[in-house]
Amino acid sequence: MFPYIPTTREDEQEMLKSIGLNSPEDLFSDIPKDLQLNRELNLPKSKSELEVSSYLTALANKNCSMSELTCFLGAGAYDHYIPSIIDHIISRSEFYTSYTPYQPEISQGTLQYIFEFQTLMCNLTGMDVANASLYDGGTAITEAALMAAAHSRKDEIIISKTVRPESIQILKTYAHVQGLKVIEVDMKDGVTDLEALDNLVNDNTAAVVVQSPNFFGIIEDLKATGEIIHKAKKASFIASVDPISLAILKKPSELGVDIVVGEAQGMGIPVSFGGPYLGFIAAKSEYMRKLPGRIVGQTEDKNGKRSFVLTLTAREQHIRREKATSNICSNQGLNVLAATIYMVTMGKEGLKEVALQSTKKAHYAFEQLTKSGKYTPVFDKPFFKEFAVTSDLCPENITKELRKANIIGGYNLSKDYPQLENAVLYAVTEKRTKDEIDKLSSVLEGIK
Repeated sequence: MFPYIPTTREDEQEMLKSIGLNSPEDLFSDIPKDLQLNRELNLPKSKSELEVSSYLTALANKNCSMSELTCFLGAGAYDHYIPSIIDHIISRSEFYTSYTPYQPEISQGTLQYIFEFQTLMCNLTGMDVANASLYDGGTAITEAALMAAAHSRKDEIIISKTVRPESIQILKTYAHVQGLKVIEVDMKDGVTDLEALDNLVNDNTAAVVVQSPNFFGIIEDLKATGEIIHKAKKASFIASVDPISLAILKKPSELGVDIVVGEAQGMGIPVSFGGPYLGFIAAKSEYMRKLPGRIVGQTEDKNGKRSFVLTLTAREQHIRREKATSNICSNQGLNVLAATIYMVTMGKEGLKEVALQSTKKAHYAFEQLTKSGKYTPVFDKPFFKEFAVTSDLCPENITKELRKANIIGGYNLSKDYPQLENAVLYAVTEKRTKDEIDKLSSVLEGIK
């Protein structure tokens, strides 16, 4: 079939002639010859749209959807219930882009839902200000660390080993080019070793990052952590949280946290390979001018009608590039809208119900999995919706056997923590039923 790029050779020559070039290769003349590929790309022959569509459909069908399998995998991405109203609203054409409006005040709908999201995140975390969004929870931790370093004019960031490993890697990558020093503090029985933290914090410390519930699902002692951190002058306490957990746990503002970050994927956004995800950041007012992204404010127009404006935009498109605090540009706008609809639809009581059901079902699953003694707890600490167990069995073998029973198993912790050999992290959300949990337990018991 005819290729679906309609330009002819004559069209090509005419375009090249108009810009004073002879061939498409001339477009790349600024790149040194030894850096160019200098050969044809190793690609199959061009295909028609119909052939490409058939190929990609066959490829996609190799995957299994969560509508077919029962998911107990978490470790940062969670299979929570998504109310159908979310897809209905975010699919409207006026919302179906995440791109930043260049004449923002004309886009009152976009500004309103950003304002609502920021307000809801402030209510949930107890912080004074929140921005529109960040790429993901890992980026949010890094942006918070950069804020703290700029706020204190210090360059030492301490992060707990109980923080999600990918987030630690993102922080280290950014820190490398920003000239920041990242120090990891050890863990003890699945939580941050506060004695070790106390020995590390000093007047060079710009910030300490702790996650709660942490990567193992355990609830950290944020109050005690904050008391240690604030002994150092101008050191910031950054807490990464699961926003759903805040429906039943104390607000970070009540525990001495200065900057709250996290991943909001669980609030109305489906698990979808590598994303997109939705990072958020909220902080005390003294950090406001260092917040990446933008803050939307509420005002009145000349006729006294409620309206919204971009109040603070510390981003590189609106200020001098060298003054920008971050490269956060086009945000996860559509995901912000999804999370906003989720929070409004669920309401305070609905969110509390999600958190309570997830916790209760996770604890039921923990009891079922450990009752025979074949699987034993890795840690002895209070947890939210995830827990780790270990056994004599290889995690890869467990995953393989569970898949035969249409179950997506837990996360192999030894990939990131070699000392936790054979340890598997299971996540249980409000979507899991008693029958599904009992089936998980039964299949696990039968694995040899």
